[in-house]
Amino acid sequence: MKRNSSGRMLDHGRRVSMAAVALLLIVAGFWSSWGTAQHVLLSKGREHGTLTVADCGETTCTGPYDPEGPGGARTGMVIERSVAVAEGAKLDVVVKPGTDEVVRAGRPGALHAWLPLGGALLLAACVVGGGLRMTRTAWGTAAAGGALLVGAFFAL
Repeated sequence: MKRNSSGRMLDHGRRVSMAAVALLLIVAGFWSSWGTAQHVLLSKGREHGTLTVADCGETTCTGPYDPEGPGGARTGMVIERSVAVAEGAKLDVVVKPGTDEVVRAGRPGALHAWLPLGGALLLAACVVGGGLRMTRTAWGTAAAGGALLVGAFFAL
């Protein structure tokens, strides 16, 4: 039985709206991750050093910072509090230019920075699989998001 034109239009509208939702989730995850990831991935020419976590509050931790190369140690540097940041820990960090904020450096820092994108990929996989009925693409998207989350878990 052939479908009428209104049924085809509804089907195309559903597919376009689901694709827009999936794209919005992925773009939002990327945008949320890029704020931190840019400092880790494009760290050449930025100030590197070691932060010793001295005190943690609700959302941030602070401590003395010892830069690599010239320059003296500074106090009061701030890092976002996460499960991987504990008092007394020594962390390799990169300083966000023009601020007293630091982010984790290296592979653990890069994986931690991309956590929002990993979550967004998992959410988008549900939309791709259920709304777009593209199961192979959904499994691939979910695998990429899951790999990112599991990699960050083990790296930190």
